[in-house]
Amino acid sequence: MEKYMDWIKEIPIAHRGLYNEKYPENSIGAFKNAANHKYSIELDIQFTKDKKIVVFHDSNLYRMTKDERNIYDVNYEDIKELRLLNSDEKIPTIEEVLEVVNGKVGILIEIKNSKNIFDLCEELYNIVKSYDGKYSIQSFNPFVLVWYKNNANHILRGQIAGLSRYSYRNLSWCKKFALKNMILNFKTKPDYIAYSIKGIDKPRITYLRNKGILIISWTIKNEKDMIYAYKYSDNIIFEGFYPPNKKNN
Repeated sequence: MEKYMDWIKEIPIAHRGLYNEKYPENSIGAFKNAANHKYSIELDIQFTKDKKIVVFHDSNLYRMTKDERNIYDVNYEDIKELRLLNSDEKIPTIEEVLEVVNGKVGILIEIKNSKNIFDLCEELYNIVKSYDGKYSIQSFNPFVLVWYKNNANHILRGQIAGLSRYSYRNLSWCKKFALKNMILNFKTKPDYIAYSIKGIDKPRITYLRNKGILIISWTIKNEKDMIYAYKYSDNIIFEGFYPPNKKNN
């Protein structure tokens, strides 16, 4: 069965929601703001110690909450009352986000590389398989894509890659090379590639795009970079400005 992908190609994607000084990243407020502006949403998920899926980017809580613990070391009950950046926003669960978005816009769910990664894949699938809106999963970890290809092939899946120096920390040079150049694509069979703006003009990316693979560039922070990104990719993941969105017209 052919997968419906137009929404990923046509609608700009708000990085961690449409966040700003009022609504912190990966918050319910940021996701509502994106939906109100008719942008798709990119978000991050990971497990707590008791395997509750929360929407949060960092493995450590400190940057967003001033709590010095790691998410995988605490139960959900330990963090559910924490506030994001001194706002009224809490760390949401994936169920809460899906309930709020409720199919209004599409969602790109980044599965962070973490402990019990395949349990996280399975638990997310158990949750999203009854969701009626548009969504995809994506990850830097190619084995996340392999899990979904083998167990839920109908779900759209994207391989995240790029030249960002933070993308492949603590990996050997050979693993970095394989991931940056997406050597495992023959095994993962991604529906799209999300590649960093740094390196989006690589011949490998152009080759894949010419082969019909959808290319998304990240993270676009201004109009100048947006114009450059659209030369080499089909869509953008953005933050910090409001790119044109034909759905707003």
